[in-house]
Order: sequence, then C-alpha cells, then structure tokens
Amino acid sequence: MANRLRIRSIRTTNTWTTSNAEIMSVLFFYTMRYKQEDPENPDNDRCILSKGLPFVNVATGWPGQGLGAACGMAYTGKYFDQASYRVFCLLGDEESTEGSVWEAFAFASYYNLDNLMAIFDVNRIGHSSSMSVEHCIAIYQKRCEAFGWNTYVVDGRDVKTLCHVFSQAAQVRGKPTAVVAKTFKARGMPNVEDAESWYGRPMPKERVDAIVKLIESQIQTNEILVPSPPIEDSPQINIMNICMTSPPVYVADDTVSTQRACGLALAKLGHENDRVIVLDSDTKNCNFSDIFKKEHPERFIQCCIAEQNMVNVALGCSTRDRTIVFAYTFAAFFTRAFDQIRLGAISQININLIGCHCGVSTGDDNPYHMALEDLAMFRAIPNCVVFYPSDAVSTEHAVYLAANTKEMCFIRTSQAETAIIYTTQETFQIGQAKVVRHSDNDKVIVIGAGVTLHEALVAAAELSKEDISIRVIDLFTIKPLDIATIISNAKATGGQIITVEDHYPEGGIGGAVCAAVSMEPNIVVHKLAVMDVPRSGRCNEALDFSGISSRHIIVAVKCILMT
Repeated sequence: MANRLRIRSIRTTNTWTTSNAEIMSVLFFYTMRYKQEDPENPDNDRCILSKGLPFVNVATGWPGQGLGAACGMAYTGKYFDQASYRVFCLLGDEESTEGSVWEAFAFASYYNLDNLMAIFDVNRIGHSSSMSVEHCIAIYQKRCEAFGWNTYVVDGRDVKTLCHVFSQAAQVRGKPTAVVAKTFKARGMPNVEDAESWYGRPMPKERVDAIVKLIESQIQTNEILVPSPPIEDSPQINIMNICMTSPPVYVADDTVSTQRACGLALAKLGHENDRVIVLDSDTKNCNFSDIFKKEHPERFIQCCIAEQNMVNVALGCSTRDRTIVFAYTFAAFFTRAFDQIRLGAISQININLIGCHCGVSTGDDNPYHMALEDLAMFRAIPNCVVFYPSDAVSTEHAVYLAANTKEMCFIRTSQAETAIIYTTQETFQIGQAKVVRHSDNDKVIVIGAGVTLHEALVAAAELSKEDISIRVIDLFTIKPLDIATIISNAKATGGQIITVEDHYPEGGIGGAVCAAVSMEPNIVVHKLAVMDVPRSGRCNEALDFSGISSRHIIVAVKCILMT
C-alpha cells in the first residue's frame, strides 16, 4: 500500500515528496478506525496533515497549526464526547521549529490527552535547505520527552515496526504519544533519495515513468486493504437553533461594560446548551469569562498565554460540529494568532472569537493592550461576521446570534462601563443597524458603535440645545454592513455622514461606510478615528485626546453645517 501511495503521489504532483508513504499506509489501513464511505462520521478516528482532503477537517500548511487543532479534537473526544475515537497528527520536521507546535505540546501534556498521537516525519530536508538538526533523531526525542509525552523512535521505512509502535501507543494512558520517525525524501528513487537539490522540482516525464515502473515491480500483491470500522460511542448532540429563553435582565439605569455583559451572556448561553464551551488565554479575571467558568467549570478550557494555540484548539473543538466554541481574550492578542484565524476561514470552520479591551477607551492600561487594528483584521477574513455591540442588551443578542451562525464570528467588546440604550424587548439581526435618534429636522448623520455611539448620543443632546438636530445610527454589525439603512438615511438628511470609531482609520467603520456609499452621488463621509499611537489615561481623557469624544463630534457637525 505504501508503494501504491508513493506512485499516486508521483503521478499526481510530479514531485519527489514521498517520505511518509509507509507512515500513511500504516495509519490509514492498519491503525485508524473509520468509515471510508462516511468521512464526517463523528465516531471516526481523526487525522491532521497538510492536505485538503475530505477526511482532513483542518487544512494546515507548513506553519505548524495542525497539532493545536488535533489537541482540540482530542480534548473534545476525551472530555466532552468521552468517546473512543483517537486523533493522529502528522508533522514535518520543518514545521516543528514553529513555537505554536510546542504550545500544543504543553497543552496536550497538561490535559493528559492520551487519545492523541503526533508523528514526526523527520526526513532532514526543508523547503530550501537541510534542517539544522539534520537526522539527529535523539534531539526530537528529548524535546518530546521534556514536554511529558510518551515517545517512540522508529525507522519510518519499516512497516512492521510502525504497526507495532502504533499498536503500543493505543495502550498508553495518562499522556499523549509522539512517534519520531526517521524517513528519507524521495524514498525508493535511485539517485534522488535524500538529495537536497531535488525538493520541490518537477520530474521530467521520462524519469517519472522509469521510477513508477521500478516501484510497481516492488508491489507483491493486489490485495485491497480495508480499515477497521469505528467504535460507535459518540453521543448524539444538537447545537442548532439555540433560543434565548428569557430576555436580558438589564434596566435603564444600569451601566455595564460590554465585556462584562459578554461574560454574563456566555454563562447564560451555557445553560441553554451543554455543548457551549469557552477557551481563555489567562485573561478570565479581566474579560469576565470567569463567570462562565464558575457556572460551567467542566466546559471551560484554560489555554494560558498561548493565543496561537488557543485559536488552533478552538478550531479542533469545533470540527464535525461537536461543540459551540467561544475563544475569549484581549482583542489585541488576536493579532499574533492571525495566521490561525486565516486557517479557520480557509477550512470553513465555525468558531466565535471575542475580543475585549478594545480601543483607547480601555483607559489606564498600557497602549499595547488597546486593540486598534482588530476591525481591519477581521473585516479582511472572508465570511466572518463582525459584531460591535454598544450596550449590554445588544451584547447578549450578539452572543446568541454568534452561537447560531455557521460562520466565523468576532465580537468586539469594551472595558468602559456604559449606559443601557435598548429595552429588553428589542430584537437584533445580523446586518441590521439601529437608528437610535432621529427627527425630521436632522442635518447630519453620526454613525458609531460601542463607546463612540454613547459619545454620539451625548453630542446629539448638547447640539439639540442649540437647535441642531443630528441622526445617530448604531451599526451593530460592521460586517455585513447595513448599507440600505445608511444610504436611505443619508439621502434623507442631506448626504452628510460622520463616522466615529475607537479604532485606527484604516480598515474600520469609516472605511466600511466609505466603501458602502462610494457609488452614491452627493454623499460625503467625514471620518473621526484614532489618528496616532494612544496614551494611557482615564477613558474620557483618552477619547478626547484621540479626537473621538462628544466634543470632537460637536465640532465636526458644526464645521459641516458652516460650509
């Protein structure tokens, strides 16, 4: 079977990458239990490798995201499904230089993921040169053992040994298993095997034919190998159509930060469905995810300060629709996990990411913690819904809408305590903005979200004392944007729009609104945004210093009306 796989690889890709054929043949036709005709069956064993195939739920690449996703699958199998399926992850020696791989190693060891196996394909040759450790298998062994993994060293060309080791690993309890396999690039190809100069280069056709003929001569049987069926013990679950069985409990006099409201909403959602889980990167005491932990400790996963791995684990937990995943941390920290977020979009996996401490309104925290690029980042992710709720009521609705959305979602929350704007009977939809203040005499539209919506309402109240009426719109979702509401209200008020956002000007609310009205004549957009690196300070001082306070909105309105 390994030789058949090797021939298929050569024929399909016309390249020399066949070092792991024996490993894959043992995995898929001896060790793994699955139904070939039903690759998405929840009882199937899982396999992660850098190939986009029907049975590979996370299409990873070189950067080493696969093991973290495999950790998420293994954690789900061990602690949530409590099922027999196992998870296998094939790693190249080149990607093992990525730090996120070792974040995953620490995670798997800490949580005793004995249903997880990582297999290192140590073939010595990287993409452009040989690896620094070459074929020093002992180095990989020591690294794995140092992280507390049960570790085997094998000749990756020896099918009998691979079968034995994979069987042994299935009996190990209390720790994950690593198999370090010494392999060779272009295995079985004369004058090419283990040669650096050939990696990534296409074969001449005549050479392909000669090598295929040589490998075919080594196949001794036409027997068809069939994998063993899975043990069918995964629970039947339902993660669809989660309803808000009771309305939000806030009253008009409350002042609540949206990040606290988000923590409360997650805890409430956890009572609606027992497959809701929350991942945290050691920020639970800041973002209020500890509320969820107190009420649902068995469904709270602490990933520590390893945001790349947290997102990878979230991707793994979400595969095959086994859980409803929320990963919650400082929004600024998602920048270091952008590659993993991109991977989720490529793999079309539904995860919900919540970012707290957004913008200069974070106040006394260091500017490093103030997310001012996050809207641009998540707007660039295909099919990602971007929520930006402005009060506790809309935040609770955003959490429930995200839980029912089968696309990636990002919820942007703020630290500043703000007033309740909406009644508990208000309804919300993705892509539907709210006109929160209007009159027949409005001359300008001010569009905000989050803390800037409250600044806009303060500005509107002050301007009304001077008989100046402005219309105020709450976007609720930045993506998709309610273009129809923006354009219709702009036309009704003279075509003057001011956007105000606690974000840098690039890629945020102003850019989204400008793009939305770009083909409309006689509509002008004026952008207020954070124009420079912020300073630490009290919330009101920070907003004013950054040019996005109610005072700056009033000045902008008057400048427009004077021209």
